[in-house]
Amino acid sequence: MKVSVIGAGSWGTALANLLASQGNDVCMWARKPEVCESINTRHVNPRYLVNSTLDERLRASSDFAEVLKGAEAVVVVTPSSILRQTAEAIAPYITSVTPIVICSKGVEEGTGLLPVEIFEDVLGHLGRLAGLTGPNHAEEVIKALPSGTVIAAFRLKTAKFFQELFAAPYFRTYVSSDVIGAEICAAYKNVVAIAVGAAYGMGLGDNTASLIMTRGLAEMGRLVTACGGNSMTCMGLAGVGDLEVTCMSEHSRNRTFGYRLAKGTTLEEYKAETHMVVEGAVACRTLHTLASEHGVDLPIAQAVRAIVWEGATLQDVAVALLDRPLKAEF
Repeated sequence: MKVSVIGAGSWGTALANLLASQGNDVCMWARKPEVCESINTRHVNPRYLVNSTLDERLRASSDFAEVLKGAEAVVVVTPSSILRQTAEAIAPYITSVTPIVICSKGVEEGTGLLPVEIFEDVLGHLGRLAGLTGPNHAEEVIKALPSGTVIAAFRLKTAKFFQELFAAPYFRTYVSSDVIGAEICAAYKNVVAIAVGAAYGMGLGDNTASLIMTRGLAEMGRLVTACGGNSMTCMGLAGVGDLEVTCMSEHSRNRTFGYRLAKGTTLEEYKAETHMVVEGAVACRTLHTLASEHGVDLPIAQAVRAIVWEGATLQDVAVALLDRPLKAEF
């Protein structure tokens, strides 16, 4: 099958390589020509996962027309902040029935739209759209270490199509009809991971991390339910599974950013150093749109937003969280 992967970051590279290793002809879009040249000639992404040799069936191009020509499936793995721009860019080169799965995690600023909703807004034809999410660090998927993911779509046929496409001996795929819940979980867990990383950076312990993760999960569940999702999604791979690995793994850019934030590193400094987008730093701001619209209280997300964007100190925010009124857990 001809599969087009839009985005050549670490996650896009890992997924493109997975698909190629399963016998598909994969063409990946990369913005920089030098990245394409390296992938095509040396089978190495020179910016991400640089120690991994990529499958020879994977090639790359910076030309959307070339990447998307004859595509039987499209996999979108660009930062959430440019999803609308991505949808507009690929629109001239795909048909109205081409299946598209979005693997980006976040909420559009201003509109509060989730990734699948952004693509529906630009391209229409909701039934052919899906979202992929779960506890999947690219650094482990590229090494074929056992992992699992959730593919959520409003149309079961679309979910099953991508379930079969991505399934590999080391990559378990599950389907879900709860697109809203899966995509909110995907965005929210990154925010909680920043808070956990910051707590460790402040010298706090595992008890504190567990407290943040558990109460973060409660916030996630409130928002999912308010937006019309299924609260049980929060207990699966898209929810607690992804939350746990993002908050605790050495590979997590959001956890690492939180830790470095506590040590005095700014968001711009961290992005310049790692060449990576910190999705949780954006999500703590964009999730506010959904929270305000549905009247949901999100103390941890508000705390992260205050630190990253509003100049609040970690110490003051920590005190404010711990001084909140006592209440029943459920």
